[in-house]
Amino acid sequence: MISETTALQKTSERGLAKASRDIQPHGGDGARRSNGLTTRTAGLGWFSLALGLAELAMPSAMAELIGVRNDTRSRGVLAALGLREMANGLALLTGKRSATWLWARVAGDVVDLTFLAAASRTRTRRSNRQRLFAAGAMVAGVTAVDALTAVQVTRNPVEDDGVIRATKSVTVRRQQADVYRFFRDIKNLPRFMEHLESVTEQGKRSRWCAKAPAGMTVEWDAEITEDVPNAVISWRSVEGASVPNQGSVTFRPAPGNRGTEVCVSLRYEPPAGKLGAAVAKLFGEEPGQQVMSDLRRFKQMMEVGEVLQSDASMHRLLHAARPSRETKGDGKKVRS
Repeated sequence: MISETTALQKTSERGLAKASRDIQPHGGDGARRSNGLTTRTAGLGWFSLALGLAELAMPSAMAELIGVRNDTRSRGVLAALGLREMANGLALLTGKRSATWLWARVAGDVVDLTFLAAASRTRTRRSNRQRLFAAGAMVAGVTAVDALTAVQVTRNPVEDDGVIRATKSVTVRRQQADVYRFFRDIKNLPRFMEHLESVTEQGKRSRWCAKAPAGMTVEWDAEITEDVPNAVISWRSVEGASVPNQGSVTFRPAPGNRGTEVCVSLRYEPPAGKLGAAVAKLFGEEPGQQVMSDLRRFKQMMEVGEVLQSDASMHRLLHAARPSRETKGDGKKVRS
C-alpha cells in the first residue's frame, strides 16, 4: 500500500512538472508580474521613442535643457543618442527579444551618464551645472528601472503574443480518487466553471462551449493527451480550433493529510478580431482570478455538495435584506 501511494505521488509530481514545462504557467501573482512586466516594457519603449525623437529633431533645445554646450559636437552626439533611443523603442514595442533590447537600454543609459559626466567637467555656468546634475539624476533613475526590468524579463520572459496563461491550486478535503473521478467526468465541468456553458464527449474528443460577452458563444474541440488515474489529466484543442488551448489538472495528497491538492494550468490563444476580443474579455485582465474562482466553486461542490452563493452575488443592485420564502422571521424553515 505504501509503495502504491509513493508511486502515485511520483506520478502526480511528474505530471505537474510536465504541465509546468508545456503550459509555461503564469497565474495568480505570476500573471500579475507578467502583465506588469509587459506594461512596463511597453512604457519604456514609448519613452525611448519619444526621447529619441526629441533628441533627433531638436538637438539644440535638448542641449539647452540638460545643460550641455550647444555646439556642433554636442548636437551630433545628441542626434546619435536619439537614433539609438528610437531603435530601442521600436524594438521594445514590437515585443521581440525584449530582454536583449532592455539590456541595450541599460548600456545606452551608461553611455548617457558618461556623456553627462564629461560635460560636467567642462567649465559651464552654474545654471548649466544644476541642469546637468538634474539630468544625471533622472538618467540614473531610469537606469535603475531599466536594469530591474531587464533582470526580471531575463528571468521571466515577457511574451507579447496575446496568449492567456493561468495556474492556480486549491486544497479539497476529499480523497484523490473522489476528486479525480468528479473532474474526469467532463459533464461536471460547467457546474463549477462559471463561463463554461457545456462540454460534451464525442468519442475520443470533446466539444467545449463557453459563454462570451454580448450573448456570444465560443466553441472548440479538444482531446485528452494524458490521463493517469488519480494523478493527472491533460488536454489540448485539436488542430484548427477557433480557440487554440491546452491545459492540465494534477491531483496529489495535500500536506498533513488535509485532502487533495488540485492544480490547474491553462493556456489559451485568443484569435484575432472580435472573437479574440470576446475571449480576452471572457477571462478578464487577471485570468488567475477567474481560475481561482472556478476552483473555489469546485471545492464547495466537493466538500459541501453545492456551490454556495452569498446574498450579494444574487443581486446586482442595492436591496433590502429579507428572509427567503421558506423561512420565518426567526430564520426557521416553514413547512409547506
